[in-house]
Amino acid sequence: MSLHRNSKSEGQPLPTEFHEPVTLAVIGGTGLYKLDTLTAVAKLTVSTPWGFPSSPITISKTESGFPIAFLARHGLHHDLLPSDVPSRANIAALKKLGVKCIIAFSAVGSLQKHIKPRDFVLPNQIIDRTKGIRPSTFFEKGFVAHAGFGEPFDLKLNKIVAEVGVEKNLLQGDNLIFHTKETLKDDVILVCMEGPAFSTRAESRLYKSWGGSVINMSAIPESKLAREAEIAYQMICMSTDYDAWNDQEEPVTVETVIGNLSANSANAHILAERLIDRLETEIKAGNVGNDLAGSMKYSVSTSPDGVKRELLEKMHYLFPGYWPIH
Repeated sequence: MSLHRNSKSEGQPLPTEFHEPVTLAVIGGTGLYKLDTLTAVAKLTVSTPWGFPSSPITISKTESGFPIAFLARHGLHHDLLPSDVPSRANIAALKKLGVKCIIAFSAVGSLQKHIKPRDFVLPNQIIDRTKGIRPSTFFEKGFVAHAGFGEPFDLKLNKIVAEVGVEKNLLQGDNLIFHTKETLKDDVILVCMEGPAFSTRAESRLYKSWGGSVINMSAIPESKLAREAEIAYQMICMSTDYDAWNDQEEPVTVETVIGNLSANSANAHILAERLIDRLETEIKAGNVGNDLAGSMKYSVSTSPDGVKRELLEKMHYLFPGYWPIH
């Protein structure tokens, strides 16, 4: 893939405005705080009705002029606990930029022996084990709506990522595997827990017995909010350890997680670059990113007479023109 190289000299401040629609975004998790293969052309500080995102949003372009937004989920210096990530602001800001597709990277613990540390995993299902302390919807009292979530990840986006991820010789390393529903012949289930402490051994064994594939602290509410915002969303997981269920391994530590992520960071960049190349073509052709358009317009249960004006004004940020403001 040929990438646009910024004409500004190294270290010169980037523009703080960008006036073109940005249809593809990458959210980086632990160990992935920027995309080294891309050269930034703008850095945006976006204010939303739900506050500011985790980090400034960096805009880069491919040689053909296709823009990509990058956001660091835990902040540029990883100073946000999983429960404190402003997910509503993150998703709302990306929606405001015009994003139709989000690829989100995350570190995970493996709940199955065949998913080794440093393998990549593409989940297609989620079990929510967060504890209700994270705001997980844009709607609220006075404006009730319900979004379908039977398939928590976009099926078309999942298929595209799977096709790219299993390409021969894409992942660099000894016997690394990109696990998908097709390769495992079963659902790839991501368990999302509250944190910041890792699981007890009993909890980890319970999640394993449920058929869980991997576990993290980031998929919820990010995926739910993307669905409400009508954005196609897919998380890509990087296995760092065997969690606590495997008593033949040492209990998971931050050092283990960071060590495996650092060793595997090159693969994350390789995969991201290859995906951007493919998704530029797919998004431009209209093959992905449009299936959810308009899905929330008729999902509201509250009578128009019962909706508060201030709530409509907040939702207008996400869905201009869906519901008239009187």
